[in-house]
Amino acid sequence: MFESLQERLGSILNGLTGRGALSEADVAAALREVRRALLEADVALDVVRSFTDKVRERAVGAAVLKSIKPGQMVVKIVHDELVAMLGEEGVPIDLNAPAPVVIMMVGLQGSGKTTTSAKIARRLTDRQGKKVLMASLDTRRPAAQEQLRQLGEQVKVATLPVVAGQSPVDIARRAVHAAKLGGHDVLILDTAGRTHIDEPLMVEMAEIKAASNPHEILLVADSLTGQDAVNLARNFDERVGITGLVLTRMDGDGRGGAALSMRAVTGKPIKLIGTGEKMDALEEFYPKRIADRILGMGDIVSLVEKAAETIDAEKAAAMAKKMQSGKFDLNDLADQLGQMQKMGGMGGIMGMMPGMGKMKDQMAAAGLDDRMFKRQLAIISSMTRAERANPDILKHSRKKRIAAGSGADAAEINKLLKMHRGMADMMKAMGGKGKGGGMMRGLMGGLASKMGMGGLGGGMMGGGMPDLSKMDPGQLEALRKQAEAAGLGKGASGGLPGGLPGGLPGLGGGGLPGLPGGMKLPGLGGLPGGKKK
Repeated sequence: MFESLQERLGSILNGLTGRGALSEADVAAALREVRRALLEADVALDVVRSFTDKVRERAVGAAVLKSIKPGQMVVKIVHDELVAMLGEEGVPIDLNAPAPVVIMMVGLQGSGKTTTSAKIARRLTDRQGKKVLMASLDTRRPAAQEQLRQLGEQVKVATLPVVAGQSPVDIARRAVHAAKLGGHDVLILDTAGRTHIDEPLMVEMAEIKAASNPHEILLVADSLTGQDAVNLARNFDERVGITGLVLTRMDGDGRGGAALSMRAVTGKPIKLIGTGEKMDALEEFYPKRIADRILGMGDIVSLVEKAAETIDAEKAAAMAKKMQSGKFDLNDLADQLGQMQKMGGMGGIMGMMPGMGKMKDQMAAAGLDDRMFKRQLAIISSMTRAERANPDILKHSRKKRIAAGSGADAAEINKLLKMHRGMADMMKAMGGKGKGGGMMRGLMGGLASKMGMGGLGGGMMGGGMPDLSKMDPGQLEALRKQAEAAGLGKGASGGLPGGLPGGLPGLGGGGLPGLPGGMKLPGLGGLPGGKKK
């Protein structure tokens, strides 16, 4: 998400940070380009005008233009104003009300209300231990109530039994009564939508609101609709009153205009964003982290959280032990590639690492992207157990059979085996030093060397960094600021600065919190602790 905007703003701001001095004319020219970039990203005109005026007002002062690094000061001002536009602080779903807390989901047809309702229910159940009941009030769309029931089974959340012939308002009243009798903590009402806003829809929403007295009214909007999503939010807020926004399909939105506009236009916080079709593809919206991503500064905190959620601690601990003994077969490689895909793949992980956004295009151009890993997983899946456990037995006839079964060619199989041998040798060497695993560090270092970017393997992946598992949020934030101060994400054209000993602060061998020993993310060193699934 925000890829196109990140690229445009990055190139504009790089032009400022590369100069020793700035004039008012330089800032004005840069802001004209920023204005154009935001408009092309489908950000509302009023929001763009307000944003650039505020940046200009702060950036043309003597304290900035005569500072030692005026370009970086301007970047900081742009960052701060982005955060202000997006809402300063993240605002979670408010459950501070007598049970059952009623959450009313509203929006147009096709925006993803039903799927989002199930995602929220799963999140509240798994993360907060809440007892949740879902009820479909959509009597217009065929099989809408059946869809919610099936999603409820998938996420193991109860749904209100369907009674034929009831109106949405009657269902809402019955759902509230059932939630009270069943001792549920949260009730999620999935309302009907229309293809466009009309008077009957608004009347129905108002009646449901009066019957259920919701504590939260969340507007679900498709981020790909851009300016239409902004107008939708304004209309729903005026007629029904909303308490927050949920933006869906953010993974497919390279512009980000809806996210950047809706908070500023409505004054209502964006609480959650949908980043995929799977039931766990839902993230809390943190303005500061989003601003960091847009400006290429990475998002280490989200990366740590995502890793903690997706990595199976017991499985990883067993693999770490195996790696320490120098054993690393193709089953292990497949497991690690699978873990990497769960965390968003190569592009998703690198997009959250400071200064690494530009490398995604370079790696894709070299054919080193998530599609390559999918092909490698297909190749491994076409092998027998014996072949995966002992790749040395793979001779010509076996490779020919595997190629036919996976749709690959002999060259791809040989590349996979060569990569595996290199990583296995590294595991053996590291195991002898008691450092545990390091598959992904080896993987990223190997890919970097293929691209002639050896600094990635050495600078990013050195050891001896502080242990993040022993740090509180304030210390983590201080480390992030150290990375910014060192120039990460500020547009150094050569990628990562070479002057950082051992890589980024806190991302070396010291490890990340909440993750099992021996597991490795690209350049993130060992992962101690662990979260059982």
